Amino acid sequence: MKKIVALITCLFAGLAFSTLVQGADLPNLGGKNVVVVTENAYPPLQFIDPKSGEQIGWEYDAMNEIAKRLNFKVEYQNTSWDAMIQAVSDGQYNVGMTGITIKDERKEKVDFSDAYMRSEMFMLVRGDENRFSDGKSFGAFEDGLVGAQAGTTPFYVAVYNVLDGNEQNPRIKLFETFGASVQALKTGDVDLVLTDGTAGKGYVDASNGGLKLVGEAMGTEDFGFIFPKGSDLVAPINAAIGAMKADGTIEKLNKKWFLDYKLGG
Repeated sequence: MKKIVALITCLFAGLAFSTLVQGADLPNLGGKNVVVVTENAYPPLQFIDPKSGEQIGWEYDAMNEIAKRLNFKVEYQNTSWDAMIQAVSDGQYNVGMTGITIKDERKEKVDFSDAYMRSEMFMLVRGDENRFSDGKSFGAFEDGLVGAQAGTTPFYVAVYNVLDGNEQNPRIKLFETFGASVQALKTGDVDLVLTDGTAGKGYVDASNGGLKLVGEAMGTEDFGFIFPKGSDLVAPINAAIGAMKADGTIEKLNKKWFLDYKLGG
């Protein structure tokens, strides 16, 4: 009997310890103000709701939840993609979020959070496209144009995985925002836009058959928030991301924005 009691005591102690670990308090940032910059051009991660005009998306929900858990106030600001990494590096903003791929060369300028999302690169085309169906056939389609933002993962994948490795290739048309490249695709000014599968699915679902994804995934990429080098926000935000993965919050956000939400619908 003593052995059974001892075993039960050990089990309850183990459960209590597990609960304590899982429910451990996250860092408390004391209501400090944190300036978060984004582009609002990458649905469903962050964009302007066409119905309400409000800033919404996966990253807004995630950052608001992180702020709640860590007790800080978020001030959102906007800038263009081409200025964002340098601006965060210079300390103009505390955090940057816009589906930023974690890359070693970017780590020379900014610190990254742990990855909050893994994505794959796909080809986004018009719904009636039948002249090519993958990267190889697009590369051979000499009249085909691809739209991209300079310095982004889609740009480099287009250059090195689809075309000939020449970053000045005239088949690449540059746009200031991802949304502008998709609009050019819709109007026929370009024939292809490369996008991660999450954003691409959002555009396809909203297009009523006007757009589709084709071909196989062209590798994977991890997204993270960026910070000025040495920022004391990295550790607490990583802790919050870990907690949100553990308790299913990240999974719920994925379902909300990538399965349930219809862009413009």
